[in-house]
Amino acid sequence: MITRIQGKLTRLEGEAAYLESGDFEYEVLVPEYTRRQLQHQMDRTVRLFTIQFFEGQANQGRLTPRLVGFSSEVEREFFELLCSVDGMGMKKALRAMGRPVKEIAVAIEQQDVKAVSSLPGIGPATAERIIAKLRRKMPKFALMVTRDEVVAEVTPDVVEETFAFLVKIGHPEAEARRLLNTALAEKKSYPDFESLIHAIYQKQKTA
Repeated sequence: MITRIQGKLTRLEGEAAYLESGDFEYEVLVPEYTRRQLQHQMDRTVRLFTIQFFEGQANQGRLTPRLVGFSSEVEREFFELLCSVDGMGMKKALRAMGRPVKEIAVAIEQQDVKAVSSLPGIGPATAERIIAKLRRKMPKFALMVTRDEVVAEVTPDVVEETFAFLVKIGHPEAEARRLLNTALAEKKSYPDFESLIHAIYQKQKTA
């Protein structure tokens, strides 16, 4: 299993990025959002986090290996969750990821069928299946930050645990997300759940 690939981005064609690494050039399928990020990195060394699929009919002996790549491990994890929904294969999930993962995750978490069904290749029925299966798994994706945002040093698991705790003790989801975002914007280190919760309530006291 190839889980990561690094090389010079030689070209982008359709839904594929081509990376030159050593004596080899690799074709890596990427979602539209990732492709747009890569457009500004031609002829530079890039790194993609990958997952491997086999496309074709096994009973006919026609299986073609495909690499699918993402800018981060979290985006790859989100893609795998999408693929787990009934009716969502690799190609359909890849096509659906035309917007930032954070934006899609917020729509799923808020049960916004209209927003989810507006994704490429996703109709209302599929959107409802996605929401029903994935809604409770979205907090850490909904709280993702972009590369350009100032962020704290904290793992996605700590963020997810803190969000779940805030909701459990009575904070509405929107408020819990706001409290987390305020603390994370401080650009501090939160090695565990307790330190992040302490920072959130300290922030409230001084507000």
